[in-house]
Amino acid sequence: MTTTEVSVISSAQPQAGSRPPEARPKATNSLVAVLALAGIVVSLMQTIMIPLVPELPRLLHASASDATWAITATLLAGAVATPVMGRLGDMYGKRRMLLVSLLLLVAGSVVAALSDGPAPMVAGRTLQGLAAGVIPLGISIMRDELPAERLGSAIALMGASLGIGGALGLPAAAFLAERVDWHVLFWVSGGMGALATAFVLVLVPESAVRSGGRFDLVGALGLSAALVCLLLAISKGATWGWGSARTLGLIGASVVVLGLWGRWELRTREPLVDLRTTVRRQVLLTNIASAVFGFAMFAMSLVLPQVLQLPESTGYGLGASLLTVGLVMGPSGLVMMAVAPLSARISRTRGPKVTLMTGAVVVAAGYLLSIVLMSAIWQLVLVSAVTGAGIGLAYGAMPALIMAAVPVSETAAANSFNTLTRAIGTSAASAVAGVVLAQMTTGFGPLTVPSQNGFRTVMAIGAGAALMAFVIAFFLPGRGAAAQARDRPAPEAAPTPEPAGS
Repeated sequence: MTTTEVSVISSAQPQAGSRPPEARPKATNSLVAVLALAGIVVSLMQTIMIPLVPELPRLLHASASDATWAITATLLAGAVATPVMGRLGDMYGKRRMLLVSLLLLVAGSVVAALSDGPAPMVAGRTLQGLAAGVIPLGISIMRDELPAERLGSAIALMGASLGIGGALGLPAAAFLAERVDWHVLFWVSGGMGALATAFVLVLVPESAVRSGGRFDLVGALGLSAALVCLLLAISKGATWGWGSARTLGLIGASVVVLGLWGRWELRTREPLVDLRTTVRRQVLLTNIASAVFGFAMFAMSLVLPQVLQLPESTGYGLGASLLTVGLVMGPSGLVMMAVAPLSARISRTRGPKVTLMTGAVVVAAGYLLSIVLMSAIWQLVLVSAVTGAGIGLAYGAMPALIMAAVPVSETAAANSFNTLTRAIGTSAASAVAGVVLAQMTTGFGPLTVPSQNGFRTVMAIGAGAALMAFVIAFFLPGRGAAAQARDRPAPEAAPTPEPAGS
């Protein structure tokens, strides 16, 4: 299918809020609730591993390095699946790909629940990671199906569902991990995934907005290879050594493959990622801001649990249990849910650019608070809530910014790519914070633990990253300019050379 044909199909499809009242979905509330539930289930899938991480080598009868692949495999699978599922959703149906993603999550949960060794656990976690595209697919379905007056708040809620599921799921996962067999965590994950799948089958319609065309298999393989090399180097760099040949080789390979991939995407007529769209000012700056914001938001998830769990004898640890950690982090999820309507209201009246900038400032304020308020549980609850409010505001704005600048036929692919940039930022933050905390340590008996100044430094870096996201968002165009850029036809791709002799 040519670009012209896609444009004709897209122009013929209804935009959100353009349908006559009688054609709007009758079960709008059910649709939003089901899609938000699907997003929360995916987040829970990631959260349930947190209580198990220290015990994985013992539980799986494996070395520490082998056991960590249960975490790394999910990261790599999610990075690969997110852009692929987004493009397939645009081509063949977003609901269809949403169902495929949820079924992969259920299958992975069952495999992990039946595992007692590293190989089946890694296989199960890989299948679970392939469900990472659920949230961008859900946001894209909302754009196709919801009336304009409901779209903003629904997108804000869906965007925040990742944080909501993580914050609310951690105390539940910790409670279960302390009282039942650890396999139950995966049975619960699988059961909730099956429930979400059933609700999607019954209550979510299939959108008629599709681009059609041929799937860019070469582009998918190229991007997957580049992402795997990059994220593997980031996630394993501290273990292998940042200057080791293996780490540097993977980073170099990712750069080379990414360059070749970009050249292919610009030359093929039906690319996996339309780079001509991604370099539009609003899309490009939003993706950069998302990566920086993803870097910023990880500081809270890394620092607060460690400060809470370190022994009181260190002088700054609070000696709390994992269940208490979950209860401290929980309010951030509730706040994210509470600010979703506020995020939508600011976006509607002032534009999503202002919402993103506001969210970045609030996150920076929460991190700066933590530098001086780190000595009591109530202080960390306050930090968690303030930071959660900023994340909720920003997460509601990012999809709105993307969708305001891309054609309706590219919604899922564009949202998926934005989610991917945020994940890359989060992975980079993990590596940077790990280096800082490894260098800034203090002796505690026979052990060496991160120092209080190390934790403060990580939070200060997070605050600086949030303020950097604010600056990037400041240069986003206004709503009128974004709409004009979205509606401007993209230049035709260069024809793909025919094989010799054809």
